[in-house]
Amino acid sequence: MEYKNLGRSGLKVSQLSYGAWVSFGTQLDVKEAKSLLQCCRDHGVNFFDNAEAYASGLAEEIMGQAIRELGWKRSDVVVSTKIFWGGSGPNEKGLSRKHVVEGTKASLKRLEMDYVDVIYCHRPDTTTPIEETVRAMNYVIDNGWAFYWGTSEWSAEQITEAWRIAERLDLVGPIVEQPEYNLLSRTKVESEYLPLYTNYGLGLTTWSPLASGVLTGKYNKKVIPPDSRFALENFKYLSNQSLDDELLRKVEGLKPIAEELGVPLSQLAIAWCASNPNVSSVITGATKKFQIEENMKAIDVIPLLTPAVMERIETVVQSKPN
Repeated sequence: MEYKNLGRSGLKVSQLSYGAWVSFGTQLDVKEAKSLLQCCRDHGVNFFDNAEAYASGLAEEIMGQAIRELGWKRSDVVVSTKIFWGGSGPNEKGLSRKHVVEGTKASLKRLEMDYVDVIYCHRPDTTTPIEETVRAMNYVIDNGWAFYWGTSEWSAEQITEAWRIAERLDLVGPIVEQPEYNLLSRTKVESEYLPLYTNYGLGLTTWSPLASGVLTGKYNKKVIPPDSRFALENFKYLSNQSLDDELLRKVEGLKPIAEELGVPLSQLAIAWCASNPNVSSVITGATKKFQIEENMKAIDVIPLLTPAVMERIETVVQSKPN
């Protein structure tokens, strides 16, 4: 496993990481989570991602209990969570100072941890001044509840405003953004955020490298396996968005490239994401150990992505931003 600095910070995260979205609390209990987390550690993963919204907080409880029972040394792992959707009350969501502080404390209690390494603003909050959020995130850091803060699915304009406020107030700006990034979704990472990498040293921890499983090829006949994400009641909406005929044709077109390299399509897709120099870590998801073991082999595929192979991939997906 390779370890990369999270943006311009000194924090080192594994090039591939593991996220609890969908799986923890929805598909997996503590016993199963322990098995998967240990499998990740055995493959060198040190970065684990969560959010207060995942399974309404249960994902944090499961991850925290699993890590405690596994007996891991806290300094050996990087744990992140995200604040935005904390409950149904008017002050239990968003990025007000009140919810940032209360949400962070509640997350730490569920995780059974004194701090998280990184805390994200899970979405932009257009009803709260960005200055209030910047000050609140710095309050969280100053209290030792997190070491770094970042954003998820913010626009380049919003991240830039946060940085300008932080610099004006001599505060800490967001060091990392967590956007969706895969062969079918590229504009933010490869176009919109370009100035931010140089101007602010922004790092990326990207999610959905397999486009919710579409880039494995398992949905190409539009048959949804019963144990897949798209079969879950709360995530059926994703299948309507993702099982588009044109997208599936592109996925089909990638298969011969993966076959010539002698690797599964899923590994090719993950390796492609990780090969972007602006990506600090690619967050993977899995509900079974064999999936983690397969995903981790993507590290060995990165050197196979020569300029010629990358050009062939571009010809098939035709998704490069203008």
